[in-house]
Amino acid sequence: MIDMDERALDVFLAEDPGGPVVMLNLLRFRPDGGRESYQRYIEALGPEINARYGLRVEYLGNGGHALVAEEGQAWDAVLLVRYPSRRTFADMVRDPDYRAVSHLRAEALVESVLQPTVPLQGSVV
Repeated sequence: MIDMDERALDVFLAEDPGGPVVMLNLLRFRPDGGRESYQRYIEALGPEINARYGLRVEYLGNGGHALVAEEGQAWDAVLLVRYPSRRTFADMVRDPDYRAVSHLRAEALVESVLQPTVPLQGSVV
């Protein structure tokens, strides 16, 4: 699956513990120009959308051979993006400006995981 549906977004919002959310993106690119298409998606988002929603890229890296995983679980890239809140993320993906460029993401990917994460409170990890 590449894109989320409205029902998934509603569940995401209903489970909101409050505070910021870091979205883990595991990306598998199409072999025929997927990485380049994803770069066009990132560039098309531009500083306007980033500033409007206060998102911050925490980490972007190329994937490698998985040391511990089932066959087929290696990813081409890993991206961590922090949003001020789940509501902010939902507002962004519903924004017409975002939707106008989101096709570039879908065109770039064969498979993806988009996993919301929140900090563990009181953890000693």
